[in-house]
Amino acid sequence: MHLPCAPASVAVARRALTDELRAAGVTDSAIGDAALVISELLSNAILHAYPLPGERVLAAWVVGTASVELAVSDGGSPTMPQAGQPSEFAVGGRGLGIVAHLSQDWGVRADDVGLTVWAVLDAPRFGGAGSDLSRPDDRPDSTLRADPVASLG
Repeated sequence: MHLPCAPASVAVARRALTDELRAAGVTDSAIGDAALVISELLSNAILHAYPLPGERVLAAWVVGTASVELAVSDGGSPTMPQAGQPSEFAVGGRGLGIVAHLSQDWGVRADDVGLTVWAVLDAPRFGGAGSDLSRPDDRPDSTLRADPVASLG
């Protein structure tokens, strides 16, 4: 989803991702982790990078059978994104450390348009293999929807 390069876009993407993962039957804990990661990736793009043409950023995800891949593309920045160790008194600088902690894997891809920061997270389902959880009664049955997204290539 192409979004304005503005702080309000974080909530829009977070809500859309949460709704899709919930519809796919992903556990609440995994949904919370994915929502936090997409928020961190988008916040970093909005605060620290140049926008894509049209003053936009791109948030994308693909929901697999046991994982979800998240990606945020922007117009690049003067420095390459990396997880660092901020001092205990630093106001910020923990975002990619959080992404690294919650993800199976994450990284950065550069192309001639800008940068894409991606992360792969576990996405266990209610009642899925190896789970003793059952789907709460208030959750609708759903089928897995994976939208192909070229930027996740």
